[in-house]
Amino acid sequence: MNISKIKSLFAAITLAACIVTVTPVVAQSTSEAQSAASLAVVMEFLANTAPDKVEAAAEKLAAPDATYVSLNFDNPELRKIMPWTGTNKGPKAFSSLFMQVQDYWKIEDFTISTKISSGEDVAIFGKFTYRSVAVDQVFTSPFSIHAKVRDGKMTYFQFMEDTYASASSFRQSGAWTVKTSANAAPFTVAAE
Repeated sequence: MNISKIKSLFAAITLAACIVTVTPVVAQSTSEAQSAASLAVVMEFLANTAPDKVEAAAEKLAAPDATYVSLNFDNPELRKIMPWTGTNKGPKAFSSLFMQVQDYWKIEDFTISTKISSGEDVAIFGKFTYRSVAVDQVFTSPFSIHAKVRDGKMTYFQFMEDTYASASSFRQSGAWTVKTSANAAPFTVAAE
């Protein structure tokens, strides 16, 4: 093999190696940018959930056909206590929830502890403390959010919390008799 063929072969191998090493870096940078953009959209929405800001934030940041899942997919009994629960669609689902919550609770604390984003997916974890307006009961609950963001708009938003604690913050009286397993004796759960 002559020197010019060796140089050409070496140049081709070097170019191929550069393409192989550069391509994942570019893909990773695009993915990182999308992750950061998705997280920014969700954080902007959460920063604007006050009653005087949430409608504009929902219109700006939620897709017209966005799905909002609050606490469960569909629970008619829980919906009697908290009417926004279940699966709802569109920006109004986002704004009406936060506007209704103010009639039920005073927010004493809302703390985000962890934010994770990967492409269009965003996960946020934290805790909040609310005081019920009607019966003045305070509770603290962990929360988790899973959101999906496409083209700068939230297309999916799922909010989970301790629904037993939140619904119990409205209890004035009453008790449940509960049997948790075949081998356990029934017991009573009552308001304190």
